[in-house]
Amino acid sequence: MDLLRSCSAVWTLPLQGLDQPTLRGAAQHSTAQHSTAQHSTAQHSTAQHSTARSTRNLVLLIFSLAFYAWGEPKYILLLLVSILLNYGMGLWVGKYPQKTTGKWLVGVTVLANVAIFFYFKYMTFVFTELNEAFSLDLPLKNVVLPIGISFYTFQALSYVVDVYRGEVKSEKNPLKVGLYIALFPQLIAGPIVRYNTIAAELTDRKETWDDFSAGAVRFTTGLAKKMVLANPCGYIADMAFNAPQNEQTVLLCWMGAIAYTFQIYFDFSGYSDMAIGLGRMFGFHFLENFNFPYIAKGITDFWRRWHISLSTWFRDYVYIPLGGNRSSSKMRVLFNLFLVWLLTGVWHGANWTFLCWGLFYFVLLMIERFTGLNKNPRFFCYLYTLPCVIAAWVLFRAETISAAWRYLKTMCGLTDAPLFAPYNIFVLGEYAPFLILGAIFSLPILPALKERNFYLDKIGNNDCRIAAEKTLTVARFASIMFVFLLAVSFVVKSTNNPFIYFNF
Repeated sequence: MDLLRSCSAVWTLPLQGLDQPTLRGAAQHSTAQHSTAQHSTAQHSTAQHSTARSTRNLVLLIFSLAFYAWGEPKYILLLLVSILLNYGMGLWVGKYPQKTTGKWLVGVTVLANVAIFFYFKYMTFVFTELNEAFSLDLPLKNVVLPIGISFYTFQALSYVVDVYRGEVKSEKNPLKVGLYIALFPQLIAGPIVRYNTIAAELTDRKETWDDFSAGAVRFTTGLAKKMVLANPCGYIADMAFNAPQNEQTVLLCWMGAIAYTFQIYFDFSGYSDMAIGLGRMFGFHFLENFNFPYIAKGITDFWRRWHISLSTWFRDYVYIPLGGNRSSSKMRVLFNLFLVWLLTGVWHGANWTFLCWGLFYFVLLMIERFTGLNKNPRFFCYLYTLPCVIAAWVLFRAETISAAWRYLKTMCGLTDAPLFAPYNIFVLGEYAPFLILGAIFSLPILPALKERNFYLDKIGNNDCRIAAEKTLTVARFASIMFVFLLAVSFVVKSTNNPFIYFNF
């Protein structure tokens, strides 16, 4: 006990000469040191996390560029030019947001991007038309259209414009801008992603097993749409549209038009599903690009459901800046809409058919706008919407306007083509299952089935509900595996069938 007292006295001797404020100061100093150490540790951890994320972004960018180079090796430099151009202009515009100087810089950016876009996509077409119209001899070059140029050009432009508007900050890290433009899942055929959609995920995204599994399921769905539904429907469409005039029948033309209606939907939405799924597997969450467009109750509603990323792009970067619906004059509103749909048609390709396709939708939308046709009962809207959409796809698919016009006349029985031929019945019997499946999966049936609580909530017994949930989980996994294996089997036995929108 004496020893303990002695030790206590020894330990307290250094403190006997210190007053209370001094003791508190010492304690505070010790706490501050501990806090500083914690802050330093946190900063070190943040720096490590940032370095790791930058490394992952770099690896993903290199992989994306390699993916593009695999299909278009000579145009990889064009993609890099687009990245550097819009990165640099984004920094420059970012110094003058919503100012006159910034607006002029945005104009220069638009001109530069459109000039590149025009040269590769439209130069040959324009020179050919000028030569034919005015008997000129302008030199024609066989300019090959770079894959995905329509998509990554619009995506890059939206970034610079959003910087000018102050909706996003200019990105100083070129790797992030490069990855945003060249990210391989959506690089080739969309969807057109806005920078503010993934800006946070470029800096700090989290890859989880839940996202990975959901992304894998979405990718499988897209692959099945393409291989199991789009490609067989494409066979019928090619047979009908490529058939000589003396072999076309009313039945064959209707089969071809309906088949192409399914083909382009499952082909394009299938790619979007694959892109969204792959993006989610890597921690990116892209917005939806399709929402069952063939159940639309009007042409206006159709374009709220079809290629959503493109229609909203034209709305936000062309229609609204022109004045949109705010214009006091109806003629001005008409002009705004006319220009938007003219550009929408031209964006799809260098052919008069695409231009007329866009203007056809302009006329349909004007009819709805000024007559309120789409305000009628839903069933009536269905009766005119889908036939108009099918007719538009005929114009979209045909090689020339005259071919489209003859095809539509044959569908209506206004030519000397027979009603059907024996081989039409054979083809219809062979491919009818794919057309039926196309019709079924064009409807929102699967989303309704995924709402398991719709019928699980009716099970009163908790043990039975748990058993039912487990059974449904196993059934869902088995169905996904079946769909995946089915799609792979179609891949193995198929020939080269690129996605339709690779051409745009």
